[in-house]
Amino acid sequence: MFKSMTAYGRAEYRLGDTLFVAEIKSLNNRYRDIILRIPKTCQLLEKDLRTIISSSIKRGRVEVSIQMEGVDAEEPYGLELNVPLVNSYLRVFKQLSEQFGLDQEIRAESLYQMRDVILVKPEAVALEKIQPGFEEVLKMALDSLTLMRTREGEAIEADFIKRLNLLEQYLDEAEKRAPDLVEEYKKRLKNNITRVLRDLPVDENRLAQEVVIFAEKSDVTEEIVRMKSHLNQFRDYFLLDDSVGRRLDFLLQEINREVNTLSVKSADSIISKIVVEMKAELEKLREQVQNLE
Repeated sequence: MFKSMTAYGRAEYRLGDTLFVAEIKSLNNRYRDIILRIPKTCQLLEKDLRTIISSSIKRGRVEVSIQMEGVDAEEPYGLELNVPLVNSYLRVFKQLSEQFGLDQEIRAESLYQMRDVILVKPEAVALEKIQPGFEEVLKMALDSLTLMRTREGEAIEADFIKRLNLLEQYLDEAEKRAPDLVEEYKKRLKNNITRVLRDLPVDENRLAQEVVIFAEKSDVTEEIVRMKSHLNQFRDYFLLDDSVGRRLDFLLQEINREVNTLSVKSADSIISKIVVEMKAELEKLREQVQNLE
């Protein structure tokens, strides 16, 4: 079963007086990259939430946002005086007064307007109370995301089947054409020799040797057999319930290599046209594979 890397999921879950809202957006990426946004007071939950995401997403860039609405959503903050910094400011003020004769009177409002004199810190929240809400809404959003990813994957699979069938048709045409190449080469070579030598007899043994050499150089049986094997292997991946995007990408590289060899060895205009069509289909397959997990 294929899954697309591009999808969107959303869910809401109410626990007591608090509403949890989760949104997930997944994008194409070579590796797994999880970006998680939750309230600052709940950062200690991040590790557990990432574990849940990783169990569902194997590959791709995933952006997850979870917010709270309600009583527990109000983040309590505490104010704290930065005593070491205040002492440093006072020493500097005293030095200014002594060295430059400036007024030493320091008012409280002058101090607390200075940066970091008063620290704002979020107070601890009862994580055991809200953690079930975070985990449940995340799982629901992941289910929504997976549903969309699966639907996209089914559409990609249907397109794969269409293009694989075309590739197999082109391969059959190339396989049928291959035996004619040797016979055509033999006739063409004999005609050329006859035209050059005119009335002189043709050395049939030498002609046969040249034909054998050409047949060995132009034999594409091995490439065709390997390509058929690769196409069958591609279809086998349809049955796996796993992340196969990178494996299919590698397999397409192998198929493309065989197609290039087929083009070089055959040196035939008809097969060259077939190769062009095959490369076009392979490029479309490669573009689709980039969307798979």
